[in-house]
Amino acid sequence: MEIHMIELRGKAVADAHKAILQEKVAAVGDSVITMAVLLVGEDHGAHMYATFMEKTAKNFGYGFVLKELPETATQDEVVTALQELNNDAVVHGILPLMPMPKHIDTEALIDMLDPKKDIDGLTTYNIGLVTAGKGGFAPCTAKACMAILNHYDIPVEGKHVVVIGRSQVIGKPVALMTLGAHGTVTMCHSRTPDLAEQVKRGDIVIAAAGRAHMITADMIKPGAVVIDVGINELEGKTVGDVDYEAVKDIASAITPVPGGVGSVTTTMMLEAVYEAYHA
Repeated sequence: MEIHMIELRGKAVADAHKAILQEKVAAVGDSVITMAVLLVGEDHGAHMYATFMEKTAKNFGYGFVLKELPETATQDEVVTALQELNNDAVVHGILPLMPMPKHIDTEALIDMLDPKKDIDGLTTYNIGLVTAGKGGFAPCTAKACMAILNHYDIPVEGKHVVVIGRSQVIGKPVALMTLGAHGTVTMCHSRTPDLAEQVKRGDIVIAAAGRAHMITADMIKPGAVVIDVGINELEGKTVGDVDYEAVKDIASAITPVPGGVGSVTTTMMLEAVYEAYHA
């Protein structure tokens, strides 16, 4: 049987969510919904993302605050900067950008973040709420995976979902979300001994291990839906965790990299800032 593959492009999903969010933001009236980014050190990727988020937020009509500290900033200085954002009534959502300099204890810092302003679901408090199924802010990348499945009418209920990767920001929360949507979930990672065998059982495969082309064509069941969260550099190109060119002829639907999950994550962030405004 020939499989007609659908490319799960993120732009369509992001545009649909933005249109609904724009109406909600318009209803707020003269109030300015504001997000803040805490940027510490010289990491190039973090600086690029801060610039991107500023442009995105302002284009959407949000206020934006950038609190930037040098590579030499001490733990106390970073904590003080975060507490200032926590206590600033103008700021509704805060995103501490990673990575920070190695001498900064980021785990201790994150748990000082006001959970009501924790728009990317980083605090133990929000992780607990998400785990218990009691709301809370979930990580935006995990929400983006679910938004793509919902937008393209791909049911999770009754499906075998295989998640590769166990990070706090994507693997664990997306496993919980698909479980909450009545999927049967298998979690795999780099130390899973029979990885290929496990992945091949998946009706829906969510790859979030952070390793270029880790998921190959022989690991994918014909007709499976593949969500590729990975963003890796390979031979000067941005590629996912899935070997797209090889897998696209086997899968029934697949997200491209770039142009897939990443382009939805930003919109999930905008939605989270709006939710934080109402918290």
